[in-house]
Amino acid sequence: MSSHKPSLSRRTMLGGFAAAGAVPLLTPAAAAAVSTAAPLRTDARTKIVLLGTSGGPGWGTTEPPRQGIASALVVGDRYYLVDAGEGVGFRLMDAKLGNWQTRAALSGLRAVFLTHLHSDHINDLSNILSLGAYNGLGQADIPVQIWGPGNRGVLPPKTGSHPMPPIVAPENPTPGTEEIVGLLVRAFATDFNDRAIDGGMPVPQHMFAGHDVPLPERLVDDPNGDPHPRMKPVVFYEDDRVRVSATLVQHAPVFPSFAFRFDTEDGSVVFSGDTGPSENLIRMARGADVLVHEVIATEWAAQRYPEPRSPEDEAAFQHLIKSHTPVEEVGAVAEAAGVPTLVLNHFVPGSWPVEKWQAAQTGYSGKVVIGSDLDEIGL
Repeated sequence: MSSHKPSLSRRTMLGGFAAAGAVPLLTPAAAAAVSTAAPLRTDARTKIVLLGTSGGPGWGTTEPPRQGIASALVVGDRYYLVDAGEGVGFRLMDAKLGNWQTRAALSGLRAVFLTHLHSDHINDLSNILSLGAYNGLGQADIPVQIWGPGNRGVLPPKTGSHPMPPIVAPENPTPGTEEIVGLLVRAFATDFNDRAIDGGMPVPQHMFAGHDVPLPERLVDDPNGDPHPRMKPVVFYEDDRVRVSATLVQHAPVFPSFAFRFDTEDGSVVFSGDTGPSENLIRMARGADVLVHEVIATEWAAQRYPEPRSPEDEAAFQHLIKSHTPVEEVGAVAEAAGVPTLVLNHFVPGSWPVEKWQAAQTGYSGKVVIGSDLDEIGL
């Protein structure tokens, strides 16, 4: 944990991290869902930038165009990355973050927070690390801190009727974030060494470091028993601009899977990560200004796996609708948390008609933003 402490305003402190008795901050009347052709823009000092809003690992074209899931919280000339899906480097340039004019978009990056270790959330982490020295990484006075889930420790149970497949890397089949960062360094060792020796480029330990988000032992002793145990948010990162807390959310069989809350002088924002409706998330989001939440179209899932379903198809269908939040239910989550603004991202599928996502207003009296890549939402 960084030794720096954020100078949090009275407004943020009154909002609290997850105060059980926090007062809801709802707008007086229901607001129409906001969706615009051009990206939303703001000159706010502290803002959310939706870098990529598509959910899932599949390739395809969508309208509006959506890259892999990634968001940035910008605080002045610094930003913090939440997830690192496909295309994040190009989106950082498109968003004009860091010293982008000199091909140094990563110069403003201070930390990366991974909600969980599915490939669509981390696949371009390797690009940030391996190409980072040539794009501004390592220009800060301290290495970029990379935080995410730790080692699960046990494989999830098999579903469906297919035989048990061969286990990948049986000696360590569920590496956590700290281990993944180390493994990526080893994978690119030739490149790192060549460029450091020949060109004087910084070595990995001077540019970044991986860490596992700490959790109480009682919450991690049986991932297959209860992947979404009730918990208080855990504060695990602080510097002079942000305080970050985490809570477990419902993305079974994935474990751990996190939502993150960022508290700043200008306000607070919660990123849901991938999750079904979660009491832990609602608790952590109380008193926040913005909830950035994933969403799925149940209608699309039913079309993808029409009845009658094989055991494998049924397992896949149940995973989709239970480990993600249906668009008709996400508004109720935001209403229970009392947040005044709900921003939708991680659309499953990314190609679903934009107007159908307006169903997120159901049961919610605040403002809904149907997110698009490069949208900016100020705090």
